[in-house]
Amino acid sequence: MSWSLFAGLFVFSFVAAFTPGPNNLIALASGANRGFRKTLPHVGGVALGFAVMIGLIGAGLGSLFGLYPRLYLILRYLAFAYLVYLAWHIARSEGIGESGATGREVSVLGSAAFQWVNPKAWIAAVTVVSTFTDPARFATSLAVAALTNVGLAACAVSSWALFGTVVKTWLAKPVRMKAFNWSMAILLVASVAPSLFHG
Repeated sequence: MSWSLFAGLFVFSFVAAFTPGPNNLIALASGANRGFRKTLPHVGGVALGFAVMIGLIGAGLGSLFGLYPRLYLILRYLAFAYLVYLAWHIARSEGIGESGATGREVSVLGSAAFQWVNPKAWIAAVTVVSTFTDPARFATSLAVAALTNVGLAACAVSSWALFGTVVKTWLAKPVRMKAFNWSMAILLVASVAPSLFHG
């Protein structure tokens, strides 16, 4: 992979990783409610899931959805249902460090699997594979792209989780925490709803 191609890959992946999206909003809410350490499984799951997604799209899985568009439509609805489920748990969280049903942590495997129904992850992965790989050295450039995105995704989601822990002092008042959690829940659903009903 040439340096110019890598520079383009890095800039695109950095922007895609750090801008608001479902993964980062979940990390922000989890960091504020449960702390950084309990959000680490989500961080690892995002990085792992996105790397696997890039690898499999590069291996040709994307063409399967071209042949069977109904399958992708089903995934979009599953994505929306899962996000509503997560948003409901975020909205019902009542305080920092709580346990129980409303304080349920997202697992590594849960976050990894979520990437397959995350519209932002799909757009980013398809763009990375189609734009920032070198046909002459496809396997090598695909590996570089996947590893680059693993690092950036981990840094981005961690940063959002850390920001959540920073604002948790301000959120110590129950009324502020409740408003924050409902805002995060609404933003989480809103971040995916347009892609669900488009096309």
